[in-house]
Amino acid sequence: MRAGKLLNATVAALEDIKARDIVVLDVRRLTALFDRVVIASADSARQGRALSDNLQGKLKALGAKIYGVEGEQTGEWILVDLGEIVVHIMQPAIRRYYNLEELWSPAPKARRRKARVATP
Repeated sequence: MRAGKLLNATVAALEDIKARDIVVLDVRRLTALFDRVVIASADSARQGRALSDNLQGKLKALGAKIYGVEGEQTGEWILVDLGEIVVHIMQPAIRRYYNLEELWSPAPKARRRKARVATP
C-alpha cells in the first residue's frame, strides 16, 4: 500500500471513532525506522481500545500489514506499528506527560555566531 494512502486511511480510521487532537509528524530526517508518527488522544481506555480496533480493522481490509500492537490491556497508551507509520493512541494526561510531539519534532537550527577571539 502506498504511503499516502496508508496515512490517509490511518487518520480517517481515527476520526471515525472521534479521536481528538490528531497530529501527524514527518520524522524521515530523524530516524530510518519509520517515516511518520501519528499521535491521537482518546478520552478513556475504552475509547483507546476502540480506536485501535477500528484502525486495525480498516487497514487490514485495505491490505495493510499490522506489525505489532502494544498497550491494549491498559488502554492508556496504545502503540500500533504499521511499518512506515507508528500510531500512538494516548489518554490526555499520558500524552501531556510524555510530550511526543516535542520529542519527534526536529530541533530548531542553531544560529551560527562568528567566533570572537579574545586578545590579551
